[in-house]
Amino acid sequence: MGGAKSPSEQINDIVKEPGDWRGETLSQLRALIKKADPAVVEEVKWKKPSQPMGVPVWSHDGIVCLGNVLKNAVRLTFPKGAQMKDPKKLFNTRLESKTVRAIDFRESDTIHEVALRELILEAVALNTSKPDVRRQTSVA
Repeated sequence: MGGAKSPSEQINDIVKEPGDWRGETLSQLRALIKKADPAVVEEVKWKKPSQPMGVPVWSHDGIVCLGNVLKNAVRLTFPKGAQMKDPKKLFNTRLESKTVRAIDFRESDTIHEVALRELILEAVALNTSKPDVRRQTSVA
């Protein structure tokens, strides 16, 4: 019966699964990501026995960020986070990594929507800016 669920439907299931504030937080973050970049593509990757539902991933010419529901937090990980400015200091974990940065949102945390939107747009810009292409586009 019925075919495979779309990535968006699978993410709906991942959001519902915890049945607590973590699902609500992931849902809020998802809405903010989609609002910041309407061209973002939702995917589900890395299904494995320890995470059978997989991981929600938002991409735009490459991965922008991914969401994990942890025991006491919801983590948004930015694969290119180490290259990002983060003026509002949202990144609070994976700070030792040479490439990624992440934000753990805990139950009582308020999501700083404006700063998060800026990070998402910066991540998209990192994915979409190819130095060689930029130079070529200025030539008529």
